[in-house]
Formats: sequence, structure tokens, C-alpha cells
Amino acid sequence: MRYCLALAMIFCVGLMPAYAQNTTMEDEGNDPVISTPSRDFLMLQFMYSGWLNAPDSVKATGFGRSFNGYICYDFPIKNSHFSFAAGIGVGVDNIYLNDQEIVVNNINDTIQQALFIDETQNYKRYKMTTAFLEAPFELRFFGNKQNRNKGFKTAVGLRVGTLVGAHTKGKQDGTKIIYKVNSKRYLETWRFAGTFRIGYGNFTLMGTYNLTNLYKDTQGPTLTPYSIGLCITGL
Repeated sequence: MRYCLALAMIFCVGLMPAYAQNTTMEDEGNDPVISTPSRDFLMLQFMYSGWLNAPDSVKATGFGRSFNGYICYDFPIKNSHFSFAAGIGVGVDNIYLNDQEIVVNNINDTIQQALFIDETQNYKRYKMTTAFLEAPFELRFFGNKQNRNKGFKTAVGLRVGTLVGAHTKGKQDGTKIIYKVNSKRYLETWRFAGTFRIGYGNFTLMGTYNLTNLYKDTQGPTLTPYSIGLCITGL
């Protein structure tokens, strides 16, 4: 998963020079007209994440966090303040558990689901990490269509992702021992999430709400991921 994130960020940096250029021209009325849709190509999102609808048997704790990075292409809607955007990138979520661990490899496979049980080691911290390759789609509104890096902006959209990796990781308290299990077992392969952003200039507050659960039906507790945080856009 770290390799996927690194490759995506290298890809983002490599595209910056090409997308940073913007040319304008004047029409017959001497009004500036954008000749290339070169705004908000890059989106970096730093989020607080959690699970809704969690049963009492699931004890999430601490500050769950996510990072999403996307390269988008923007299609202005002619003679309006609106545009449509589509892109590609990665999303990584980290959720911490309180005195619990997750078991996915059951003895003799007698139980075909993920189990949240009391921790078997004295963990200083224990987390679950998932990584997705994702495509965001947005309908955007810009208050300043000549310079989309300035002025009021808002967007609603849909994020479609496929699971590329997942693991649990626990660090034993008072030692350097780390227990790590890589497994995508029982997790939903695809996720769909509604998104909303609102802000000014290059900074927007945003939220996401999953339309799919974390685990497949009957193969884990009903957990609906969500996130709120800050989105930085530009280029």
C-alpha cells in the first residue's frame, strides 16, 4: 500500500509542470476568457475518519485519519460558473481500536466472518488500515470563473474505489514488537461514497459518506465509513 501511495504522489508531482500553465485570450468584448480548463487539477485531502452504525461490540477510539490524493481533469460547462471533473488517485484510511483486535483467520474456518475480540496482547495502539485506488467525480461551482483559485467554490460528487490493500497493526506496549496481518478477507472489494466540498480559494471543508459498508454482508459487523476534513486544491 505504501508503494501505491508513493507512486501516486510521484505521478502527481510529475504532472504539476504540465498543468501549472494557463493561457488566456480576449474576446471581442475584451473580456478575459479561459482558453484551457487549468484549475483544481490537484486535490489533497486530510481527513478525520470514523465508522457509523457500529455495534457495541466494536470499540473505535482515538483520532482516525485518512489521506486522499487525486489528479483530476476539469471540463467547464460553457457560459456558466459550473464544471464537471473526473480523476484518479488513492485513498488511505486508518481507524484505531480500544483494547480490541480483529481476527480474520479463524481456526478451521468454522466462522466465516471478521471478529472484533478483546486484545490478546497488551497493545499500546492497534489500528486497521485500508487503501483504495479511486476515481472521484464532481459537479463544481466557482464564484470566480476567470480564476478558480480565488473566490467561493463548492462541489458535490461521487467517489468510486477498489480495495488494493488492507492490514491490521498492533504495537505491543513497552516493547518494539509489532504484530501485523495483511488481509483483505471479508472486506468489500468496491466502495462508493458521496462527497461534498465548500470553501474559498484553494481551501475547502469537505465530508464523505460511504454508500457501501466496510464488510461484505454477513461477513463482519455493519460499519459505514465517513470522513470530514480539509481539501487543498490547485493547479
